[in-house]
Amino acid sequence: MGVVLDDEIASRLKRDADGLICAVIQDLHTNEVLMVGWMDDEALARTLDTGRVTFWSRSRQQYWRKGDTSGHAQFLQNVSIDCDGDALVLQVFQVGAACHTGARSCFQAGGLLPYGGAEAAAMAYNTIIDAGGDVDDSPR
Repeated sequence: MGVVLDDEIASRLKRDADGLICAVIQDLHTNEVLMVGWMDDEALARTLDTGRVTFWSRSRQQYWRKGDTSGHAQFLQNVSIDCDGDALVLQVFQVGAACHTGARSCFQAGGLLPYGGAEAAAMAYNTIIDAGGDVDDSPR
């Protein structure tokens, strides 16, 4: 076994049946979601130890460090564990593309919802008002 995950961190994680946890990779500066990968305890420990994001490949059944082949590395800046302990958000400094297609992000914009920014904001506003809530709409 390689690097061992700190017991305090390990105790907070809820893994799936394969011992994996979802890792959402987010750009530190823009908050854009770049990709999603999977980590086991060793992949997370390697990431925390080296500052370079390491994943567990479910298809290849091996560790891989983002950028070792492509040069498009991810340098860890911050890690958050969600309230249930079953997902991580890793904020990174991304060098080059995050997606294997060459795109900056694996998530491509648009097309899935019939409404967008202004409509979504109006829907949220109306939902809050209908529920008897108060909205602070003063200029910032």
